[in-house]
Amino acid sequence: MDTQQNTALTRALAEVPGPLPARGVIHIVIPHTDRFTVVGNHLAQHPGLSTTAVGFAVRIQSLPQGTEIGVKALAARFPEGEKLIAAALRELEAIGYLQRARTRLPDGRIVTRTVFCNQPAALLRPRKTAPHQPATPQA
Repeated sequence: MDTQQNTALTRALAEVPGPLPARGVIHIVIPHTDRFTVVGNHLAQHPGLSTTAVGFAVRIQSLPQGTEIGVKALAARFPEGEKLIAAALRELEAIGYLQRARTRLPDGRIVTRTVFCNQPAALLRPRKTAPHQPATPQA
C-alpha cells in the first residue's frame, strides 16, 4: 500500500519562502488568532529543565488565573502521575518559574499560594517606575 500524501502539507511546503533545508525541521507557521499562549525560547529550550517540566510550565501558563495547580489538582487534570508532576514542579521552582509559599488566611486556615512567572530573569532586572510624587502635607 502506498503512503497517503497529505496534499495540504504539500501545498504548505510549497509556500515556505526560500530554499528548504536538506534535513532537520521545517517550520510551517500559521499565526494563532485566538486561544493561544506565548512561550519564550528561554523556557522552551532551557537546558536545565526536563521536557516534562517545560511541558508543565506551558500547561500552567495556559491556565486561567486562579486555577488550582497543586500536585493533586494537576494529576487529576493530566495523565502524568503525582511523582512526575511533583518533580517537574520542583524543577520549575528551582529555576524560578514557580514560587510556592504558605499563607495564613484571615480565618486562620493555612493555604499554599503558588505564583508562576513566565520570565523569572526579568524580575531581576531593574524596572522603570513612575517618578516619585512628594507627599502632600497634612492639614
